Amino acid sequence: MTLHTLSDGGSIYYLFHHPSVSEMPTLIFFNPLTGDTGNWEAAVAPRLREKGFGTLSFDYRGQTNSPLSMDMPLDSAIIVNDSVDLLKKLGPELPILVGLSIGGLYAARAWLEGAKALKLVLINTLRHNGPRLKWIGDALVRAVEIGGLQLLRDLYLPLLMNEDWLAENRETFLQATSEYVALAPENGPYRLLAEAGPTADWDFPYVRLDLPTLIVTGLQDHIFLEHNAVDELLAELPQGKRVDMPDAGHLIPGEHPEALADCIAEFAIN
Repeated sequence: MTLHTLSDGGSIYYLFHHPSVSEMPTLIFFNPLTGDTGNWEAAVAPRLREKGFGTLSFDYRGQTNSPLSMDMPLDSAIIVNDSVDLLKKLGPELPILVGLSIGGLYAARAWLEGAKALKLVLINTLRHNGPRLKWIGDALVRAVEIGGLQLLRDLYLPLLMNEDWLAENRETFLQATSEYVALAPENGPYRLLAEAGPTADWDFPYVRLDLPTLIVTGLQDHIFLEHNAVDELLAELPQGKRVDMPDAGHLIPGEHPEALADCIAEFAIN
């Protein structure tokens, strides 16, 4: 297991593959809070590597393979700083930052904090700050306090995933025999939702993202998608481009990974 040691003694797990074709970019993937490298390595990253791209996926502190110290705070600024530190160490060739959900916000902030990037891909990231977003965040924390990630998935996947995925996977969830186990406060996913989530600053200055930026939106996302927010924030981007996926929801890497990888690849080289 490859770990990058940070200046404060912490470490983060990463998987780094150099491009197999000369002068091809490297895609750097930023996870959602309840995700990990598996979001990308299951299908998206391998498909991009087959096309000759390099890839870098990593776990935030508290995610599956990155250890988390109880005496270390875990806010969004730390996640961004860790990401910048990792990228400076590895120096990936021709980097393009790709973020899913809040991971897109972290990718954008990492670029503002000095992470090098030729382009940026934000997948279901654009949203307005306000009471509704805060309510959703607080409810996610309450769900894992009561029944852990299993309860969170049973409650929220019907609103996050597309119809085809739900039909195919329904029997795996919401079982009569499901045992809901609360996440302890020291648990990594709990701390990410309870500490990093509320400290994310969604009042982001998109006008400062003066680099080619692809906005990918799953139109079957029934929680985070606000059409007016996507329209308004996209208009602020100096070099924004939009791709809508009508048959996808919020977690596109798990719904249509091949189509997403092809979309990213086309943007990366054109």
